[in-house]
Amino acid sequence: MHTLFDIEGKKVIVTGGTRGLGKGVAEGFLEAGCDVVIVGTSDKVYRVAEDLSVTYGGHCFGVKGNLGDREDVYRIFKESVEKLEGDLDVLVTAHGIQRRHPSEEFPVSEWDEVLSVNLTSLFILCQEAGKIMLKKNYGKIINFASMNSFFGGQTIPAYAAAKGGVAQMTKALSNDWAAKGINVNAIAPGYMKTEMTEGVYNDPKRYESTTDRIACHRWGTPEDMKGAAIFLASHASDYLCGCVLPVDGGYLAK
Repeated sequence: MHTLFDIEGKKVIVTGGTRGLGKGVAEGFLEAGCDVVIVGTSDKVYRVAEDLSVTYGGHCFGVKGNLGDREDVYRIFKESVEKLEGDLDVLVTAHGIQRRHPSEEFPVSEWDEVLSVNLTSLFILCQEAGKIMLKKNYGKIINFASMNSFFGGQTIPAYAAAKGGVAQMTKALSNDWAAKGINVNAIAPGYMKTEMTEGVYNDPKRYESTTDRIACHRWGTPEDMKGAAIFLASHASDYLCGCVLPVDGGYLAK
């Protein structure tokens, strides 16, 4: 059983790894003995990577870049793989942005921004990772979907469209690569206490109504992402393909 979940020594990229859910996932991989590159948008990524290396006694490297810039996405991926000595076993795409406006007022410029960061960059990263993984007939790609992959939300048409796209893209890539040893799956986090959801959990009425629907009767934390990510990165998930796995405390079940 230990061998089934053992990912020690795997080489991993985690985008969005400086905070929130992405940082929680990166911590989980470091605890499991992986070499990890975290990607962030500011110099903070270097400090976080150093702190994680010290805390967990592993190898964590930081790469700074703009995942909304198509050309920079390629540069970010290339630099990340170089820090992992030219190899990659696991890609986790946990980055994302949010913009809120009534749908009739939603700026097209912000639509483009959200789709670029939350969907197009994921495709490029998955495609580049696939090129490495196909050569060795092995790899694990874990995209971050959302509850908004299942329903539309309000005042977030771009985010909902992007996350719906992440779910469908995950299935499409899985269809192409599953028989070639690459598992492509997604995690759909439920309501998590992160900076992105501050607007909801700081609103007492919305917080109460949301919490009432969660079977666990609590919001999730970055710690709750670790187990699912390790499972999807390990041999325990070798026959799981194109899955969008809700980690939501039972929210969808209600």
